[in-house]
Amino acid sequence: MKTLFYGATSLNGYLADENNSLDWLFQFSSGEVPPTYEKFIAEVGAIAMGSHTYEWLYEHQIAKATDKTKAWPYKMPSWVFTTRKLPIIPGVDVRFVQGDVLPVHQEMKKSAGDKNIWIVGGGELTAKFYDAGLLDEMIIQVAPLTLSGGAPLFPRKMQPPMKLLSATPIAELFVELHYQVNYSK
Repeated sequence: MKTLFYGATSLNGYLADENNSLDWLFQFSSGEVPPTYEKFIAEVGAIAMGSHTYEWLYEHQIAKATDKTKAWPYKMPSWVFTTRKLPIIPGVDVRFVQGDVLPVHQEMKKSAGDKNIWIVGGGELTAKFYDAGLLDEMIIQVAPLTLSGGAPLFPRKMQPPMKLLSATPIAELFVELHYQVNYSK
């Protein structure tokens, strides 16, 4: 069981643009998921996401759906870290939490069993898992463009350097970087 960040970024390190939009990313989409995603998601037993990621999913995918339960993209339980009241999706296993990631991570591990925990979206949330010594690996798909601003991939320095496990081209556009997180002793 590992705790992993899996997501995309612009060449200059932004997850979302200055309007908190992912439209910059979807211009590359042909409706297909990256070839590594199916294997990745099959090994995920629990999800952690920040409130902005949940809100974006809700507004752009769930709210517009006639069957909101079917529109929710994940079958495994999801923990949403938030300090705000967010819309609830009836019939979906989404748990709203706040505060320290460590006790929530323990609960997520029990739920995930021998499967992985996926940190979706937010760089700030990923950094909190890193700060707590809980982040094992990062899989980052780098898009071939730059953005003028927005939400940074990671909001602060993470030291020591990570170990590159692989670099894989995707569709002659992206490169997927897979890193092992190292912690100083």
